Amino acid sequence: MEKRNTRTMNLKSRTSTLPYSNTPLRFFARAAIFWSSLLLAYGFAASPATAQDAKLVAAAKKESGKIVAYGSLESNTVEPIIDAFNKRTGLTVEYWRASATKVMDRALAELRAGKPAFDVMVNNSGAIFVMKKEGVFAKYVSPAASAFPKDVIDPDLGPVYRNTPIGIVYNKGEIKAADAPKSLEDLLNSKYKGKLVMPDPTQHTTTMQWLGSLYKIMGKEKADKFARDLGATKPLLVESFAPSAERVSTGETPIAITLVRYVVTYGEKGAPVDWVRLGKMLSIGQYLALSNKAPRPNGGKAFIDFFLGDESMKILAKMGEFVNRKGIHPPLPDADKIQAVEADDFDAKGFAEKTQEYQKLFFK
Repeated sequence: MEKRNTRTMNLKSRTSTLPYSNTPLRFFARAAIFWSSLLLAYGFAASPATAQDAKLVAAAKKESGKIVAYGSLESNTVEPIIDAFNKRTGLTVEYWRASATKVMDRALAELRAGKPAFDVMVNNSGAIFVMKKEGVFAKYVSPAASAFPKDVIDPDLGPVYRNTPIGIVYNKGEIKAADAPKSLEDLLNSKYKGKLVMPDPTQHTTTMQWLGSLYKIMGKEKADKFARDLGATKPLLVESFAPSAERVSTGETPIAITLVRYVVTYGEKGAPVDWVRLGKMLSIGQYLALSNKAPRPNGGKAFIDFFLGDESMKILAKMGEFVNRKGIHPPLPDADKIQAVEADDFDAKGFAEKTQEYQKLFFK
């Protein structure tokens, strides 16, 4: 098992003398400098692509076909970024979305068959590092990484662009705040039997990471007991965090183990959802990576650069995502109370061992 570091979550004026400072052009020169400075201060660019290298975009336009990205990030979250990227660059992205595990499996199958089809991978750290060890990715650290804290930047892959705190989300229409669980251990209470939904830990790598890392906030003995007892309650198991949250939003299943960001997603749609303030919460990082066999490497790099830029990160944060670009935060109530603890990453052997372990706990 590979363990990674644990993380808990002025423009200086300058004057110069122009060679034509005493000519009639002085006024226009100063005006040009003023407006250029204003545009830069507000983050606009003169080129058609923000934070893009014009040569890279031009090279991408010479590559055949659409840029192809595979990812576990929800399609309705990625689409606004793809649309903005297209408007800025004229480049088109085709996005295929599935659970973290299924995305990883497809990429590895293509690699082994010698038929790589994707350019960019958007996935959770656990799956990313399994694929990295298999040689799936090329080394690419985007220039946009400079806007992220140094401690979230991998020297080969670039920054963890977002973290995903995992916790308890519930439907306030079905369960009153006073009756909602106050801790993970409360989920074991018999009054919640049949009311909990979560991703299948034998199929969903991120949930496997979460369960396997609970010792970091509970201690090993309590974490092992919790996993055993949780399996014994026979929660409803679904493919990933997205359907877990969706069932809570509709009230079909009132409590979920899922990403707390869905409180923003479904709250904006009018669903009566809230999250349990647990204090310390495990969090999974997510990367964008360039395929080592990318059919459109320039397009892939251009998309990664844009995705990590200010515009895209603000789009994600507005949807409740905990992005790591400096100065951008989600509108989740009490988000500042979360003490995020980074979950462990597992190698292929570690995932296989955990699959067998959780098969026994949840399906015996």
